[in-house]
Amino acid sequence: MNKGYFITLEGPDGSGKSTQLELIAEYLRQNGREVVCTREPGGSEAAERLRQLVLDPQLAIDARTETLLYLAARADHLDKVVRPALASGKIVLCDRFSDSTLVYQGFVRGLPLQELLQLNTFATGGLEPDLTLLLDGDPLLLAGRRSQRGVTDRFENEGLAFQLKVRQGFVELSKAYPQRIRVIDALQEQESVRGCLISELEALLKG
Repeated sequence: MNKGYFITLEGPDGSGKSTQLELIAEYLRQNGREVVCTREPGGSEAAERLRQLVLDPQLAIDARTETLLYLAARADHLDKVVRPALASGKIVLCDRFSDSTLVYQGFVRGLPLQELLQLNTFATGGLEPDLTLLLDGDPLLLAGRRSQRGVTDRFENEGLAFQLKVRQGFVELSKAYPQRIRVIDALQEQESVRGCLISELEALLKG
């Protein structure tokens, strides 16, 4: 049986995570690997319901409540989807994971990072990604992509200052965890981004 791998895609809104996740999933399947594509918040029935709540643009939710909702969704998602897939030798591709919690609730909302790390460890039981692919790009240039999607959630409705903090938070994390987090220029042509991601995946799978 193949070894299971947990791979996460992170980045600011509009960086192309969801599109690239599907492209690299297709590549992996064509090369004989079983792949599970999932997302956070969400991925399981309970987590998807929590997603609707936490991303509702009509709700005003403080940072601590927001964090606890995300972590509850994460715990269920890992239990119902991620761990079973890894145990059966599949590759799990996840659109966002714990790095987004550290960035949005920590770097941007201002909650203590050490507390967030402890809470996240409790929610995940210590499970960490084997590889994180960070799609990075100037928020000003990514804004056009966000506007093209039409419907926005509570975070996408935030202004440029918020998006700049998000980008900086991800950059800081990539410096703190260079072995796990690989930074990819999201402003390249789609096929070039895909090629960079596949190179990182191959290095992991052959390693």
